[in-house]
Order: sequence, then structure tokens, then C-alpha cells
Amino acid sequence: MNTMTEQKNIAVTGRQTMTPSEAFVETLVAHGVTDVFGIVGSAYMDALDLFPLAGIRFISVAHEQGGGHMADGYARVSGRHGVCIAQNGPGITNFVTSTAAAFWAHSPVVVITPETGSATIGLGGFQETEQLPIFSRITKFQAHVNNRARMAELTSRAFDRALLEMGPTQLNVPRDFFYGDIECEIPRPIAIERGAGGEKSLDEAAALLAAAKFPVILCGGGVVMGDGQADAVRLAELLQAPVAVSYLHNDAFPARHPLWVGPLGYQGSQAAMKLIAKADVVLALGTRLGPFGTLPQYGIEYWPKNARIIQVDADAKMLGLVKPVSVGICGDAKAASTALVARLAGRSLACTANKDSRLADLRAAKTAWETELEGWMHEKDAWSLEVSKNSSHMHPRQMLRELERAMPADAMVSTDIGNICSVANSYLRFDRPRSMFAAMSFGNCGYAFPTIVGAKVAAPDRPAIAYVGDGAWGMSFGELQTCVRENIAVTAIVFNNGQWGAEKKNHVDFYEKRFVGVNLDKQPSWAAVAQAMGADGRRIEKLADVGPALRDAAKAQVDGRTTVLEMMVTRELGDPFRRDALALPTRHLAKYKSTAAKR
Repeated sequence: MNTMTEQKNIAVTGRQTMTPSEAFVETLVAHGVTDVFGIVGSAYMDALDLFPLAGIRFISVAHEQGGGHMADGYARVSGRHGVCIAQNGPGITNFVTSTAAAFWAHSPVVVITPETGSATIGLGGFQETEQLPIFSRITKFQAHVNNRARMAELTSRAFDRALLEMGPTQLNVPRDFFYGDIECEIPRPIAIERGAGGEKSLDEAAALLAAAKFPVILCGGGVVMGDGQADAVRLAELLQAPVAVSYLHNDAFPARHPLWVGPLGYQGSQAAMKLIAKADVVLALGTRLGPFGTLPQYGIEYWPKNARIIQVDADAKMLGLVKPVSVGICGDAKAASTALVARLAGRSLACTANKDSRLADLRAAKTAWETELEGWMHEKDAWSLEVSKNSSHMHPRQMLRELERAMPADAMVSTDIGNICSVANSYLRFDRPRSMFAAMSFGNCGYAFPTIVGAKVAAPDRPAIAYVGDGAWGMSFGELQTCVRENIAVTAIVFNNGQWGAEKKNHVDFYEKRFVGVNLDKQPSWAAVAQAMGADGRRIEKLADVGPALRDAAKAQVDGRTTVLEMMVTRELGDPFRRDALALPTRHLAKYKSTAAKR
């Protein structure tokens, strides 16, 4: 490393005179920031001018929401901060959706929000809005620089809190506070070691597990964020317990491990559901047990009503929030796994007596589910059979299975919200953590593509693939400009069925196919659009071409090329998100009687 590089990557030490811009940038350096996503703006231009000499790459995006999602993807892959910044006012309000998504994904994103000058706040000046209230419920911490002398202090605190609180934080800075002279010292980052939990609760959990005859482990995002997958494996092997993964955390336990049974929740694994239904003790490891991950699916009421539940979560507020628990452990998933292994090692375990029969149940459930998936070539409801019978397009499930088979080793996959993307949950398997990224319970469209771009920046050697419906693609394809301009090579797989599928399913099930706003007709060729924007684009119409196209696109990433694979699929529709969330329509006014449900 040469002297100039060393200067870029090491923050200055000691109390000294500097400008607030220098204090701000040096604090970023102290926290290891090397990449910032955003759109240029005059409100922070004095600090931006210092980025190159500080060794910070500014990645210019097409839309601020995309930049926020990129910061999210970057954080989820790297385990470090993702950082985004924009112009005050409209640039900052465009961060709202991406910040909310990061909040529910527990991503340590630092949202830097320059605001109007301190002398004119409240006068309704150009590009002014109140920026703190907007983010107050979707951030873990908000820092407002109320004095330029506190720039380094408050910037550092926003970064510390993002990791401590496991979620996005906001740093709000009046634009005139980047200028002037201050005297300060750049704070060092605060590293907090997370513990295993209370001794008493760990002892109680170990006692329950030792007495369990059919223990099941449910691994969630806390296992991924705590780098605790190997520790969870050791615990599972000690108990010889089936391991399910929580909704949209398919990377929380290695899929090739014989104890893995797949994801719970919407479009998850029937094997996981049938096995957890048999549990007498469930160890929920690093998961808040969110509603979408525990609600019935495939007509299976799988959450065990009489099981003892042990929940481990680093946020005490999550314990018992969704499901009643027998033991709540406020602790790190990795540390708690290690502590439980230590308490159970050498101890008499009730589950040892029936190990062979339990493992036979596990193998039978997995075999039955894989057999069903393999034979599930298309959706079987009346609507799907009708719209696909004369179609030359691919069945979505067959296409997803081919993508699964061709998925590169070590791939990172982001998924958008929508019908086909959700069905993909049945087919996405990973052996390495920090490999799957979804908008979690916020469920916003337009999430997957920019998120995988940020993930690729953080892990440039890993294949990066986004699953996107054509509706969500219409919201996010503008970030192809970012990929081409910034030389960030990813693959977008666009499922083109000409509809907002998730909502259309509700029209089919509840509104007698009275379609309003769900058909996406007269769309452009997304493959041709990609080519026009400087990326590669391919239109895939045959099942035999799916696997080779994905493999070619992954190779193109090595050569620095972004590819859009436009998958032409039928208008079949998988099960809805939640049938319990809607009701058949009732009408009282005469003019609307024709739309009432027929009894």
C-alpha cells in the first residue's frame, strides 16, 4: 500500500482545526466507508469534493430510491454500513421507501440528509421540507447537527447506532454547517460485543431442549447478521433436529445439509411445515416470528399449538411479540447457539432415543416435497389452466426450476415482490449466508434490482442476480444506467407476464375477474430496452434456453457486462399472499349491486 492510499483509508487523529466538511468525511473514513450511493446536490457539494482524496467512491444513481436500496444491499452482503446521500428536499424524500425497506430488513444503512440552510428553516425556501419527522418511524436513530462543531460527534453516533440498533439511521445536516472552521477530534467507532443472553434463560432453554422428543430449529435473519450459521449447524447436529428457515431468509442454514428442510411461510417448503407441526420444542433462533412466516400455507395450519417455544433475538422487544414463548432469550444468535451447545454437550438428550425415526420422518418429508415440486409443472386452478392452455409461453414454475438448476455457485439473489417472485421462494436454496435479499415485510416493488447492484459493489466477485416481475421492473429499470455508467455488472431476470400478478390474483378470487389496473399491455421489449441502454438483453421463450441463458449472463458479469433476461411466461397465478386479508364484496347502493358477491 502506498502512502497516498494509507492517507485515504486512515482517519486523522488528535484534536485539530478542520472544516465541518473535513470532519464529516474523516468520520466516514474512520468508520471504513469506501462507497456512497446517491445523486449529486449542491447541499453537500463541499463534502463531496473531498470524497476522491478520502478514498470514497461516489456511485451516481438514476433515482435516490435506487441509491437507498443499493445501500441496503451493500450492507446486507458486507455486514458493514451502507451509505446514501442526496440533495435536500425532493432528493431526501425519495429515500423514504428504501429506508422503510431497510428498517424491516434490519440493515445498517446510514441515510445522510443535508437540509435547507439553518438561517432560513421554516421560511419555505427552495427545496425545503421538514426532513426529520418524515423518517422518524422508519429509522432506529436520528442525529441532527445543530451546531457545526458537533459534525464529527453526531456523524459518528449515527454510524455507531446503525450497527448497535441493527437498522437505518439518519444524519440530518443544515447545508450551511458544512462550511466554516471548527476544532475537533474524529471519534473512533464503538464496537459492541453481543452476548448469548441471560444465564437463567439459557439454562431454561437447555433444559427444554434436553427434554424435547421432537425438537425443531427455525433459523432467521439474526443467524445471518450475526455470522452464526456454523454455530447453528453445530447445535442442529448435536440435537439431530430438522432445521427450517424463516420467511425470505433461505440463506440462514446451508441447503445441502441433511438437516435442512426449507423455508416456512408464503410459498415455502411443505416439508418444513409438516415437520415443525410435529415439534414439541421449537428453537426460534434469530427471528421475530413475523406473521408472514407463520401463517397457514397450502392449507396447512403448521404452527405447533402445544409446542414450547424458545425465542432468541438481539432485540428484547421482539420476544413474544407475534407468538407466545416459553423462554425468551435476549441475545445474539451466534453466541446463544454456542452457549446452548456448551450446556447440552455430554448431557442426556431425550431426542436421542428416537433419532432414527425422526430422521426417517425428515427424509420422507423432504422427498415428498421435492417430488411434488418436480411434478408441479404449472398452476392448477381454473384461471391458470384457462389462460395457459393455448399459450406458447413458459410455465412460471418450470422456468423457476430451470433457474434453480442453473444457479451459479456462490450466487447472490434478490427478489422483488409479486406473484412469480414469491413462488420462487420454493426454489431458492443457498449454502452460504448473505446470499438472499428481499424487501421483507415492507414488500415494496422496485426493490430487487437496485439492491443487487449494491450487493455487487460490496461483493464484486460473486454472481449477482435479481428476480423481478415486469411491473416492478418498470419502476427500477432506470438503474441500468447506473450499471453501465459505473461498470457494475449484474443480471436481471424479468418475468414478463404482462400483469400485476399478485393483485390480479385477488381480482380472480374475490372480484369475479373484473380487472382494473392489473393488465400491463403494450409493454416494450425489455430486452431491447436493455440493449438501447448499453446493457445486454435477451428474450427467452423456450424452457431449454433458460439455464444456458443464466449461465451465459453469469459469465458476462466476469467480463463486466450487465444482462437483462426477459422471460416470457404465461399469465398463471400462484396462491395469493393472504386470503384472510380480503373479503367477498358486499354492496348496498343500487348502482353497485352488480358487483356484489353472488351468494
